Amino acid sequence: MMPQCPRAVFALFVLCAQYVLLFCAIWSDRAKSRRKVYFSHMLDDRDRRILDMLQKDAGISVTDLAERVALSVSACSRRIQRLEEAGHIARRIVVLDREKMGVPTTVFALVKTAYHSDEWTESFRRIISDIPEIVEAHRLTGNHDYILKIVLPRVEHYDVIYKQIVRKLELFDVSASISMEELKHGMAIPVGYAR
Repeated sequence: MMPQCPRAVFALFVLCAQYVLLFCAIWSDRAKSRRKVYFSHMLDDRDRRILDMLQKDAGISVTDLAERVALSVSACSRRIQRLEEAGHIARRIVVLDREKMGVPTTVFALVKTAYHSDEWTESFRRIISDIPEIVEAHRLTGNHDYILKIVLPRVEHYDVIYKQIVRKLELFDVSASISMEELKHGMAIPVGYAR
């Protein structure tokens, strides 16, 4: 014969059991989400090959890509989606032919400034962002503060860009070098370091 429990003790037992079940459910969901995040960042050789092929030709069909990495189309599509969600694929772009676009000339401008405040830097960033001919800008160590990569229809057009900048912002020194020949050009980056 089973001993009888007062109702209050039984209610407390049921409440504790519910809390235990709730805790287990929450813990299980957290563990699943952690596993999902962990696995979404682990890359294997197929992921790296997919990334390498996509950065060389973002227009490749999933069918062709799947065939090249020996996956089914659906598995390849899921991997691409996972790589996008994890941030390994930032965006897909089209690379235009500079000759056909009328901007075959490249000039590198080395900029020195006497100002290094956050406000000056933000003004500089805003000004160069509004000039489409400036396609890259980097802050440097060493003798110069910044380097700008500028694409132009002809060398003489550099003066127009230079004046657009110095009319809006004071610079200490700007020296420009004209690219005589492009020895290597590419948008692709090494994928072997990705994790």
